[in-house]
Amino acid sequence: MFLTGILFFERFEIDILSGKKTITIRDETEKNFIPNTIVQVSTYETGRWFCEILIKDVQPITYDELSEFHAKQENMTLEELKAVIEEIYPGVRDLYVITYELLVG
Repeated sequence: MFLTGILFFERFEIDILSGKKTITIRDETEKNFIPNTIVQVSTYETGRWFCEILIKDVQPITYDELSEFHAKQENMTLEELKAVIEEIYPGVRDLYVITYELLVG
């Protein structure tokens, strides 16, 4: 089963809409996005739609493999990225990098 919608915390909306955030790192429950599909994006807090993205790639990664490269794509430092991952997915080490392109915002 592939996914047609994705939720982001409101605090990431500006970075997504400005094109500064071009990846999202998710756990196994959200690994089933299919490259070259269009996905509707809403806020986690209220479900408010705010843009449409094109999924470009989905790749497995471990927490320990996260690098400055990934942090830059998330528009944050590596320390901030690891803290956010720990906050959202405490103790999870097997993750997925979902690369996307903003289509409509």
